[in-house]
Amino acid sequence: MKSDFLRLRDWSAADLDAILALTRELKNQQKRGISHPLLAGKSLAMVFEKSSTRTRISFETGMFQLGGHAIFLSSANTQIGRGEPIRDTARVLSRYVDAIMIRTYAQADIEELAHYADVPVINALTDLYHPCQIMADLFTVLEHKGSYREQTYCWIGDGNNMAHSWINAAAIFGFELRIATPKGYEPDSAVMEWAAQQGANILYTNDPLEAAYNADVLNTDVWASMGQEEEQVQRQRDFKGFQINAGTVAAAAPQSLVLHCLPAHRGEEITDDVIEGPHSVVFDEAENRLHVQKAIMVTLMQNSKPDAKNPRNKPACS
Repeated sequence: MKSDFLRLRDWSAADLDAILALTRELKNQQKRGISHPLLAGKSLAMVFEKSSTRTRISFETGMFQLGGHAIFLSSANTQIGRGEPIRDTARVLSRYVDAIMIRTYAQADIEELAHYADVPVINALTDLYHPCQIMADLFTVLEHKGSYREQTYCWIGDGNNMAHSWINAAAIFGFELRIATPKGYEPDSAVMEWAAQQGANILYTNDPLEAAYNADVLNTDVWASMGQEEEQVQRQRDFKGFQINAGTVAAAAPQSLVLHCLPAHRGEEITDDVIEGPHSVVFDEAENRLHVQKAIMVTLMQNSKPDAKNPRNKPACS
């Protein structure tokens, strides 16, 4: 039975722990120059309805390093952009490739794709969730802090797909999360309600400094995401003060980390001195998209979820 990676809440903490453990192994092997062609002979269809730098390069490079092949498909040069039904695309691609990665707008579209596809589907971003990015963020925290569970996380900015995925992660792993948004930009009510039902330890506030106080990890994103360009001017007014700057960092824990999923609008949601400063790990975070996504692809495309303590198909060290 195939597994999909559409949102974190579909996976248990043990399964996600195992993916992060596999990430560490794959990254260590790459850094040591050890080949790990775990997906030799397999292919990945990469469907892009939203443009990207990090997503395309990390998935394409990841498949190459795993011995497989990635195929780039954009809505501009495929039948998807001409109105072919998602269910038809899903069934056709399933007969050509071993997995489908999609970066699109509506979460409903990716869920329909997964429903009709016979191969695993990976959410590389929708307007509602960005699970691959959160996994890379958690792995980055693990590398720098030794654990991603015993931390207090702070999100400052829009209640967007990143905030929703952090809410999922907080409910799954049990860590403390504080989300500061301007009034009217709070996260989706259904996402918050689900987390509350799970007993998640989450503070929602309109005060960035309240969220940042003594936090171990500070995180933000652009004020206007793709598809919101017409709102840019209004959002610049509404988000004034919702910036990670020297004052925000000073309010956080002394050894706090600063994350940003990139691209950054320096001088808006984050200042140049912070993103280039000693607390910033944003470029480690960007690199880790590659390693985390490799682990996700291996887990899905070898058609098994790894056991937390002994991941199946886990590559051997040498």
